[in-house]
Amino acid sequence: MTIAVGEKLPDVKLKKAGENGPEDVQTGDYFKGKRVALFSVPGAFTPTCSAKHLPGYVEKAGELKAKGVDEIVCTAVNDAFVLGAWNRADGSSDVTMLADGNGDFAKALGLPLDLTGGGLGHRGQRFSLLVNDGVVEQVNVEAAGEFKVSSAEHLLEQL
Repeated sequence: MTIAVGEKLPDVKLKKAGENGPEDVQTGDYFKGKRVALFSVPGAFTPTCSAKHLPGYVEKAGELKAKGVDEIVCTAVNDAFVLGAWNRADGSSDVTMLADGNGDFAKALGLPLDLTGGGLGHRGQRFSLLVNDGVVEQVNVEAAGEFKVSSAEHLLEQL
């Protein structure tokens, strides 16, 4: 079952690329006490994710923060090294990358994505959430092959 407005985020361990290697991040603690624009992509360095999804949040970071967002977080079913490299290549310090290497967060949210037919394995769906103190305020899940409702522009309209 997909996470819904009013529900608390599942408490799952993610990884963040740190100066000395991957650092554990517990979602229950990380999202506490702040309003977060959370978006997820099927994979770092993939076409739509690199050309549109991440750049949109980088470009709109100031506007999101002006409307009360404390932090912008991107997740993907990739490891922390890949997400760290992607952020250095295409992101910014305005976006925090949290790796969901085993897809545990995507599964706990009810948003896994099976791309084994295309050789990409098990991933997470493309979505965005607005999370306030660990509680979901907005849920935007893309239809297969779409890129509309999970964009930074759409989330801005919801604020």
